[in-house]
Amino acid sequence: MKGILTIFNEMKQKVEFLANRFPSLFKRETNKGRKLALSIVDIITLSLVKQKQGIETKKSLYEIAAPSCSYKTLVVNMNRFAIFALFFLKIILSWNVKNSHVIKHADSTDIPVCLNKNAKHHKTMEGLAGWRHSGKGMFYGIKLHLAADVERRMLSFCFAPGNASDISQFMKVNKGLNGIFAADAGYTSEKLQKEFYREHKRILFAKPRKNMKKIITAFQKRLYDTRMIIELNFRNLKMFYELVTSLPRSISGYFANYLYAMLAYALK
Repeated sequence: MKGILTIFNEMKQKVEFLANRFPSLFKRETNKGRKLALSIVDIITLSLVKQKQGIETKKSLYEIAAPSCSYKTLVVNMNRFAIFALFFLKIILSWNVKNSHVIKHADSTDIPVCLNKNAKHHKTMEGLAGWRHSGKGMFYGIKLHLAADVERRMLSFCFAPGNASDISQFMKVNKGLNGIFAADAGYTSEKLQKEFYREHKRILFAKPRKNMKKIITAFQKRLYDTRMIIELNFRNLKMFYELVTSLPRSISGYFANYLYAMLAYALK
């Protein structure tokens, strides 16, 4: 079993590879304010190790890693430099798009921000979170909308309020993507299919609802059967990369957690 130091060093190599492509960006950020007790690369690496190792709290991470800074400084900088996680994600997703399989999937998953019993008193994500029904029942939170190919490469994503409709976010998350898209019955909309269609570039096949009398081809059946592959991305992000949390005390803390979880998964 790998030790935490080995995992840190392996992750740091990946972060440094991405950071070395944009040295001027890191230099400019480092020159702002007082000198950092930890480098930006180290802060991002620690954040990714937290998600990858399933370390639930920043306090636990601080106790395990024992960095040369105060706990408060670590927390502030983890949230502050989450923007670099987003930047790195865009680089990786751009590469994935260029090398993507022609068959793609689009779907969304619920991200509760607290337990349902605490929703009435939850203030941190108030205005962004909302009530929504999922396959598991009602939840209070936001949603992750994701596009990925049949080989499970993440291609594009966005976060939206929990009460935003999947159809309204579909065009946004798939903007600029081409291929044969498979989606579940939640995306069944003749208007959406017409708007999304680009001749010789992209087409959407949404699985018919159970109460719809439609005949599908053998190809469509096989295409719909692959749609569950995107659920593996959601499952792994939630089960192994701590995507869902209720512990942050700020909006930036919540989104830092989401971005680091997704970047750690992308770098697996």
